[in-house]
Amino acid sequence: MATEKHLRLTGSSEISWKDAITQTINEASKTIDFLTKVTVLEQTAKITGKKITEYFVDLDLCFTIDRDRE
Repeated sequence: MATEKHLRLTGSSEISWKDAITQTINEASKTIDFLTKVTVLEQTAKITGKKITEYFVDLDLCFTIDRDRE
């Protein structure tokens, strides 16, 4: 039986929401093994003047628990 764990993470980028998602997953994968899926929960942005200056994403990141770990 596989057991999955969910983490809620917030990431940001000055480029785009897609970049914020990619960067957040890349950072998480450095310390979390067996990533299986991601759900974008929310997208927000910071506006300065009339321009978006930073993109934020809230993600539900899922990974499988390694039962063979010692």
